[in-house]
Amino acid sequence: MSSYLEKKPYLVDAVVGNSRFLASLLHTGRIVRFWWPHVDFPQHADTLRSGIRLAGHERTSWFDGTGDGWNHSSAYVPKTNIFSVTAESGSIPVKVQSETYAVPGEDLLILDYQLTNTSDQAISFSFSFYSSIAVAESPFYQTTQFHHGSDSIVHFRHDHYFAVSSANVCAKYQAGHAWDNANSGSLNGDDIQMASDSAMDWSFDNVAPGQTVRHTVYLAAAHKLDDAAALLGKAKEIGIDAWRESTSRYWIDFVATASSCPINRPDLQELYERSVLTMKLMSDEKTGSIIAAPEFDERFSVCGGYAYCWGRDAAFITTALDKAGLLDMSTRFYEWTLTAQDSDGAWQQRHYHDGSIAPSWGLQIDEGSSILWGMYQHYLALPANSREEFLKLVWDAVRSGAEFLTSSINESNGLPIASKDLWEEREGQHTYSSAAVYAGLKAAASFAGLVRESELEAKWAGIADGISKQIVSLCWNEEQGVFYRGVQLTVDKYKYEQAANAGLPVSEIVDGKGYSRYRLGFDPIVDVSLLGISVPFDVVSPDNRQAVLTADAVERALTVPGVGGIKRYEDDNYIGGNPWILTTLWLAQYRARNGQVSEAEKLLEWSVEHRTSSGLLPEQVDKNSGETAWVVPLTWSHAMFILTVHLIADARNAESSHAQNEPSAQILQ
Repeated sequence: MSSYLEKKPYLVDAVVGNSRFLASLLHTGRIVRFWWPHVDFPQHADTLRSGIRLAGHERTSWFDGTGDGWNHSSAYVPKTNIFSVTAESGSIPVKVQSETYAVPGEDLLILDYQLTNTSDQAISFSFSFYSSIAVAESPFYQTTQFHHGSDSIVHFRHDHYFAVSSANVCAKYQAGHAWDNANSGSLNGDDIQMASDSAMDWSFDNVAPGQTVRHTVYLAAAHKLDDAAALLGKAKEIGIDAWRESTSRYWIDFVATASSCPINRPDLQELYERSVLTMKLMSDEKTGSIIAAPEFDERFSVCGGYAYCWGRDAAFITTALDKAGLLDMSTRFYEWTLTAQDSDGAWQQRHYHDGSIAPSWGLQIDEGSSILWGMYQHYLALPANSREEFLKLVWDAVRSGAEFLTSSINESNGLPIASKDLWEEREGQHTYSSAAVYAGLKAAASFAGLVRESELEAKWAGIADGISKQIVSLCWNEEQGVFYRGVQLTVDKYKYEQAANAGLPVSEIVDGKGYSRYRLGFDPIVDVSLLGISVPFDVVSPDNRQAVLTADAVERALTVPGVGGIKRYEDDNYIGGNPWILTTLWLAQYRARNGQVSEAEKLLEWSVEHRTSSGLLPEQVDKNSGETAWVVPLTWSHAMFILTVHLIADARNAESSHAQNEPSAQILQ
């Protein structure tokens, strides 16, 4: 079992954390990944296992798996980020109830177990905990050591120390190469090895029928050995009941600081609360950065990774946080953006928590544009007495960011230069990206007006208006009644030649090194991102003919037969081309903004029905089975849910207000 970064599942069932720790779990309660001291990097878990070995039995039964007939039921404790699991087996007479959580404000992860004898006679058993920790995702220079003073196993490498212990005194231990012996119950007492794994056993003797014993495993993290040992001592001294109460109270109080779901329906309120709790876990305590999702594809075997901060995602997320009344989290994020901006004013495609550039495919111009747009949305959401301070905080970044955008306009057609699209799959002058630049420059112009920079205000607003005119003219496909996805799409030579032979507009550009770049004049693929032209970027209003026709084309072309939901674009094949939660909610937002409330509610209903069993929103739903298909949880999905319920509530209120203000038939007569 001991191996560097054991192959892990892509899909998980739960996340717990405290904005320092972040851990992802299966429905069995097994932790498969954990991050510390930041939520994005580094990840340390190879594998962590929990098991029981009955007295007289030759091997350990790992109850966090499905062997030996173990069945599991799991759920979050309401209004908290505490994950609870019950495990039972027809062949093992012990019911295990566990809770896993990170203590807010502490570098402490808790796995708390209550073990009940379900037989009609007394039993004795050992509790086994196996930990293989590949510190900082590295196979090199790992050391595992048993510390007698703290009765703990410590995994360490460089300045990362992870100490595992319990309030109960262990009966056996083994540092290094422990998996086989953990299975057989013959831990050999080795004190130290240059290896990544270890195991500990605790004994429970003569547990009476129906009796419950409690066993808590503490995992303390620190940058020094003494600090890890001290934190374990503190954990044991304070005790599990106090830790559990303070953690529960913290999350309940956090939920209470957020606004309530604006639609009075229990399931929506529950998902609303789960959404704000999830977004908190994705926000790094020390930096304010917000990640798209906990990483699940660390080898980049299927995708390019998700545990990064995208300015685009975060602009939607912070707008949702503002709607939910969590303004401080948004402010912290925009403070972080100042650390991630390039010297020329650009923001790159994605970043680590410390603002450094993450692995990238190149410039994606909607990222920085979205940040500028989001900054202004946040400014408007702030109370009046906080706006001036925020304006001073961001103004220099706004000016630099806007100037970068103004220098990035293609003089030949008035649209922003070619860059990667929001899905990071193709290069061109994308219509959504152009709409984002329009909105970013409009936001910057509004900021300029606030600081009385009238020349900049006029300049940026004028360039934005020029982009708007080009979008509604150059990017409009009248024949199909929908916006083009973009213009000047970069393609390979084969597609270029096909298009040229078909008489379509194409061009070949030879760069300074003699390389040819091939471009199609127009990209006609229907893409859900075209909704962004009206919602949220307001290039055209939702009731504008072009917006109405485009939304109808999106629903017609992208609704998935059978299972329902909206996929990203017509020929999407990523993970099989499934419907996404956020894309379905995006169309719901458009319908709500356009006063089509019942249509919006149906799309919302579909998204709610496809949350996971633990109440999280994934990225995708399988197009055949309707089951969760990819990424759990996706922060953007949760943000779109919050934005959607607010827009639907606003639309309902507008309908009600309109009905109340309608003159009665008698008056009209």
